[in-house]
Amino acid sequence: MRRQGTLAPMMTAAAVLDILHALQVASVPAWVDGGWGVGALLGIQRRAHDDLDLVVDIEQLEVVVQTLAALGFELDNDGRPTRVSLHAADGRTVDLHLVSFTPEGDAIQQLQDGSTFCYRASGFAGRGRIGGQPVPCLDVAVQVECHLGYTPDAGDIADVQALADRFGIALPWPYFQSKPSG
Repeated sequence: MRRQGTLAPMMTAAAVLDILHALQVASVPAWVDGGWGVGALLGIQRRAHDDLDLVVDIEQLEVVVQTLAALGFELDNDGRPTRVSLHAADGRTVDLHLVSFTPEGDAIQQLQDGSTFCYRASGFAGRGRIGGQPVPCLDVAVQVECHLGYTPDAGDIADVQALADRFGIALPWPYFQSKPSG
């Protein structure tokens, strides 16, 4: 938790690339999601981040935790089977969205309420850039889909609007001003 009056820790592009490189060396596929995922698709860092969201196979979780421990991260919030969070001493966070892959390549995330979320196989074909380097990320359609199902904040609205502007996609409800008719 951050003390009042202190600056939020920064998850820099260099730190993101270090994490992705360490996971690649450990032979763990990981896809960038969330704010960094949007920025990767756009090829620019649009805002400051204190965390990194990654989608990983739950069967690889122990390897991921060990790999990130070598970078100074410790398991902090264990919300299996949905997600886990790891924190560094400086306050940076890595949020792992845990999935199980089907034989068809889709990935199923078991949610805390017992429901599931399906990441379509095609969504893992996203490619973006962070710090000028190519990175695997969720594609535009899945990034937008992951921004549905909750009340968006200003950052979410700006992220989805930026994706819509760049990639020429229609804004889904609730990301446009008036509810669709018909």
